[in-house]
Amino acid sequence: MKVSKEQAAQNRVKLIETAARLMRERGIDGVGVAEIGKAAGLTHGALYAHFPSKEALAAEALAYGLESGHVRLTTPRNGRMPELGELLDAYLSEEKRNDVAEGCAMAASVSEIGRQDVSVSERFAAGLERMIDVFRSKLDATVPEATQRERAVTMAVALIGAISASRAVMKAQPELADEILHAVRHTIDTIATEPRETGAHVDSDKR
Repeated sequence: MKVSKEQAAQNRVKLIETAARLMRERGIDGVGVAEIGKAAGLTHGALYAHFPSKEALAAEALAYGLESGHVRLTTPRNGRMPELGELLDAYLSEEKRNDVAEGCAMAASVSEIGRQDVSVSERFAAGLERMIDVFRSKLDATVPEATQRERAVTMAVALIGAISASRAVMKAQPELADEILHAVRHTIDTIATEPRETGAHVDSDKR
């Protein structure tokens, strides 16, 4: 039976949404295309009608998850854009840490990306750059541009690593898992609010 263009488009979206969720829960290598198709209510063949390979589906699923994460970071709250502290509190919350299926796609997949196809790596890199840009936009404009970039990169990578490490030790040492979140939150806050560098240390070196 021939599927209409509208139904085909809906099936494609369903496959991407399902793959994004399952790959966050179980990892990219931890779920097969047959499982994804079944969970989406579609046949194995229907999946391959939309995606030539699992790698192609993984790339689209990751892009979908990254877009969802970007929307969460940039959506106005109570009529205004969220401040840096609000973003940090939300990202490093125990609730987000525990909700793998709906959490950050980068934190869920970071340990696997290096083993995936270049198309998957490209999506991850693009998502990371967008995350960096968001945090960079929240820093004090008086901070030198090069320093802004450096701090924003540090923040983004620290956040992703904190969630990943916290999840890794959660079952064995829940106290340590929470400590990781709190420690990284405090450290990032220090980095973000640290005053801009001056030439004072340069002068003292010349003495």
